Amino acid sequence: MVRGLYTAWTGMANEQKRLDVISNNLANSATVGYKKEGVTSQSFDEQLAIKIKDKSEPNGERIIGSMSLGVKVGEVYTDYTGGSLRETENTFDLAIDGEGFFQVAVTNRNGETNLRYTRAGGFHMTSDGYVVNSEGNHLQGESGDVLVPTDAGEILVDVDGSIYADGEYVDRILLHDFEDYDYLKKYGDVMYEPVDGAVEKDATGLIRQGFTEQSNVNVISEMVNLIAITRAYEANQKVIQSVDQTLDNAVNSVGRV
Repeated sequence: MVRGLYTAWTGMANEQKRLDVISNNLANSATVGYKKEGVTSQSFDEQLAIKIKDKSEPNGERIIGSMSLGVKVGEVYTDYTGGSLRETENTFDLAIDGEGFFQVAVTNRNGETNLRYTRAGGFHMTSDGYVVNSEGNHLQGESGDVLVPTDAGEILVDVDGSIYADGEYVDRILLHDFEDYDYLKKYGDVMYEPVDGAVEKDATGLIRQGFTEQSNVNVISEMVNLIAITRAYEANQKVIQSVDQTLDNAVNSVGRV
């Protein structure tokens, strides 16, 4: 019975983690460039059960099979499926049509700068001509930080990332891609950093100026999953209540006889 309590508790803990992930997906359903997350579940290693100290058995012991002691979170993964493109007509809104990531330079509180990768292309130009995202991180091109003339009348970005200011070539935005996205670690909500083992490859995506890539979260699907998780959580609660009531009867009723 105590094992039943523990097994039901692991089920509740697992559903709570799934609920947290889905809640985060729903909260970022309108976040530009956000990639939804998912959770896999797996059972604990099975344990061999042996019947012991039973006088009905000739040898006193008998293998009666194996059992699982509950469920646990297998992994939290990211779905890198592309989101839909929404036209904004803003000069520095950029979307990737296909595979690849923008590269941005992120400076932490200690003044250390690291390169991160993102699909969120909502950029703008600073007063001194640098192209940055909403957090002030600089977009990277062939020459490093992308810098455009502040007095240019028209800024055009070609599908290959080439930037033209009033018809004059300025720089080229470089897209980056990786052979295996399992070697990318999430940094914040929409940025990623490679870990040991990540192998970079040529990006095949095209840059669309005046568009942003929307989140790939399907709100209806996430709500359906949310209902299923709630029901599974409640089912495990009822198991705990039933086992608790049985233990209460065993101690307070049977024990008095």
